[in-house]
Amino acid sequence: MCGRFTLDTPSEALADLFQVEAAPAMKPRYNIAPTQPVAAVRRSLAGEREILLMHWGLIPSWAKTPEMGNRLINARSETAAEKPSFREAFKRRRCLVPTDGFYEWQRVDRRKQPYYIRMAGGEPFALAGLWERWEGPDGMVIESCAILTTEANALLRPIHNRMPVIIDPGDYQRWLEAEAHETGALAPLMQPYPGGRLSAIPVSPRVNNPQNDDPRCIEPLES
Repeated sequence: MCGRFTLDTPSEALADLFQVEAAPAMKPRYNIAPTQPVAAVRRSLAGEREILLMHWGLIPSWAKTPEMGNRLINARSETAAEKPSFREAFKRRRCLVPTDGFYEWQRVDRRKQPYYIRMAGGEPFALAGLWERWEGPDGMVIESCAILTTEANALLRPIHNRMPVIIDPGDYQRWLEAEAHETGALAPLMQPYPGGRLSAIPVSPRVNNPQNDDPRCIEPLES
């Protein structure tokens, strides 16, 4: 699964990476948690890419209340195209979630050891996401998203059996195209990311508390 991640790359750099005109001003985040706002890249109605903030936890358009999104932070890539909560978004509303790294927890005896997983070179990257637009009876509108997951690669398998789907820059356009919604066409993009291109760093358990949101969350654990 993917339950926490970071994003401290400046907005200008994100705009360049995802080839958008501008990105919203965002402060560095080192412990982004479910139900919080997250940056997402999608195609606008005009067909151009845009970056905006969305609620993390997908709220289906048919949900009676927005609280349903609290438990829909992840979607399994193997079944998202068929699940009622995700299938319409999978067909028409795919997005990219920018990040500098994400956390996974390894069970060690009676405790869980957090790891920070990032690109070996430290560069920002994108997670595969789905987004939805929910409108309440009072006219309140919430745009929300979920992060797709897949089987863990060889690097992460000893830590956790799932990992988020990572999309290569060369596949951004293909992932965002609304027309390319066939599961068979998108399946190659949802495979476990090569472990040799990532690094997994043990970090302090202070990341377990979402109120801790500072660079100390990603500092390597002292041996």
